[in-house]
Amino acid sequence: MPSGKKAVLLYSCALLAFAPASAQRRPPTTPESVRGHFASINRRLLEMAKDFPDDKYSFQLKPEMRTFGAVIVHVASGNIYAAKAGRGEKVSWDELDPKDYKTKTQVVALMEKSIADADATLKSLPDDSFAKSVEPWLSLTEHSAEHYGLLVAYYRASGLTPPESRQKK
Repeated sequence: MPSGKKAVLLYSCALLAFAPASAQRRPPTTPESVRGHFASINRRLLEMAKDFPDDKYSFQLKPEMRTFGAVIVHVASGNIYAAKAGRGEKVSWDELDPKDYKTKTQVVALMEKSIADADATLKSLPDDSFAKSVEPWLSLTEHSAEHYGLLVAYYRASGLTPPESRQKK
């Protein structure tokens, strides 16, 4: 068989071999999408909380803005709100006072706990509940993503590279 025909045959076999795998891919369901985006943004924010230097936790872009640590506490407030709302508790946004979290260790622990609590609530919801509403999860994810972008600016203004922008080894 001439080499051109061999290449076409080999290419055709490869396409047939990979076709079933690609045909099986489906878009995520609404519950999968909501849970996935929530986990993704919180993973990135927690990584930032752990990575940002202790001595820069009081850094702020402008005097009237929150410090880096206060932004993390604010995001944790949102997670706490969503966990309670997701459990059907009557809730209002109770902003945690960043002054109650004086060290990086305390802020990271708060963020970890708020993520775990909200994630447990989110995972406990039956999939069909997302047909009625994706709130508060959609709003919380958007809120957290906005603060993620803000924290990228804190990194850059501090002369640091955010974890997600670093070259992967």
